[in-house]
Amino acid sequence: MTQWWQWQGGVPAVADSFAVIGVGRFGSAVCKELLRYGAEVLAIDASQRAIDELRQMDPGIEARVVDCTDEEALRAAGVLDVATVVVAISEPIEASITATLIVKDGSGSRVKQVIARATSDLHEKMLRRVGADKVVFPSKMQGTRLGMELVRPNLLERLRLDDRNSIEEIKVPQPFVGRSLRDLNLRKNYNVSVLAAGPENQLTVNPPASHILHSDELLVVMGTSESLEALPNL
Repeated sequence: MTQWWQWQGGVPAVADSFAVIGVGRFGSAVCKELLRYGAEVLAIDASQRAIDELRQMDPGIEARVVDCTDEEALRAAGVLDVATVVVAISEPIEASITATLIVKDGSGSRVKQVIARATSDLHEKMLRRVGADKVVFPSKMQGTRLGMELVRPNLLERLRLDDRNSIEEIKVPQPFVGRSLRDLNLRKNYNVSVLAAGPENQLTVNPPASHILHSDELLVVMGTSESLEALPNL
């Protein structure tokens, strides 16, 4: 595993590196989902108890007790050296807004994307004004969903059929562009079934094997969670 100290001293942020500030129900759900996909995660919270509870969930997680309103403390912890930061705290609102501003505009910050949690429309407006790229409203389900979206950016929609199987709508992965469904043979190579393919709002159900996939098209596929997660994510 890449060590957090190796990201400092002028080294660019690692593309799939994440920091989660605040590890209550929402933040810990984000951490859990990111870790499930093997992402590098740095968890931050002002509460030692919250950090201890998170470590019980995953003893190997990189987690630290840090004041999220202290720019130097966040910098020393390595938060400003990751690609994506999730500000999962909601109260006090001042702390949420301050943390968002620091990771977005702090001196030398290499953070490319900031996703912040809001509890009201006014909170959302303030977070966007200080630079949040995306604002979400809290629930454990959204935390899990957000974690999945971060590591699978081409996933658009997901319909869970049962504990093992799902249907997903995804953007055509770059490695599939320009290739036919016959050539890709997704059933054999990935153990997933193609239900539809084509431009948004013009999907062809049960497309022919000769269908050539394009970068602006979507795929609707069905399979087990493990098979779907094995598809290219870009």
